[in-house]
Amino acid sequence: MEQVDTNRKNLFSRKIRAGKRTYFFDVKATKSSKDYYIVVTESRRLGNEKFEKHKLFLYKEDFQKFIEALTETVYHIEQDLLVRVEKTVEV
Repeated sequence: MEQVDTNRKNLFSRKIRAGKRTYFFDVKATKSSKDYYIVVTESRRLGNEKFEKHKLFLYKEDFQKFIEALTETVYHIEQDLLVRVEKTVEV
């Protein structure tokens, strides 16, 4: 197996800008380099030089459950809640 430098370096990173918020999806290796996890960071600008950051660490044994719950939640919003709002606005 290939040795991976584990000094908290990102092995993969994806950034999403969303108004005042920026989301980072980073893949990192465990200390043993035998496993990987995802760090989701929300960064929000509070002023010119101040940022508030929140991190979520997601481990491989939780990937599938997380994806299923997120997919179900987004589907519910798109198919149930937004449809109701659109119908209310049309009336």
